[in-house]
Amino acid sequence: MRTAFVPLIALAIASGASPAIAQEREQVKVAFEHALPNVEGKKIVAVTVTYPPGGESLAHHHAASAFIYAYVLSGAIRSQVGDDPAKVYHVGEGFYEMPGSHHTISENASDKEPASLLAVFVVDSKVGPLTRPDKGP
Repeated sequence: MRTAFVPLIALAIASGASPAIAQEREQVKVAFEHALPNVEGKKIVAVTVTYPPGGESLAHHHAASAFIYAYVLSGAIRSQVGDDPAKVYHVGEGFYEMPGSHHTISENASDKEPASLLAVFVVDSKVGPLTRPDKGP
């Protein structure tokens, strides 16, 4: 199993954030990755995203080719994509994001309990990062 959260922590530290702040970020782990045999040039990537209490992701864009379905595994997740209003999703609820989406809010809705989700990406096989954090000020 590969982890993808190290670059986010490094980015937080490089931008002047303390390690304590970096620990409030999400933890992302690839759970599954496989080429789609019936769709040339595409693959499926499933990642688990775990938020500590009060944890959040940096605002980010998804890969231009990525269609994403997210399913809440535990806790409650507050999410906002593009200009849509922010919404809180609870265990068993899911939402989707269109290719190239701008994910402005993705965070644990609780400051007391952890939360997690499974995000399933259908994406170009040769895509670089699945997400790109917005540039800081």
